[in-house]
Amino acid sequence: MPNSRICSFCGNEFPPGTGTMYVKNDGTILWLCSSKCRKSSVKLKRDSRKLRWTKYYGKEERGRG
Repeated sequence: MPNSRICSFCGNEFPPGTGTMYVKNDGTILWLCSSKCRKSSVKLKRDSRKLRWTKYYGKEERGRG
């Protein structure tokens, strides 16, 4: 049975067969659940940690001093 994916932008799970796989020029793969997440991430270049409707809201990025 295929595993469900987790959206790279909002953090929600979505079933296999839905969503979009976006591959950036550097080879990074982004799994996006909806056009709302795709537009916010790719086109508008928003930070998911600054949007309340995402699961990553308020989380600090690890690895920075």
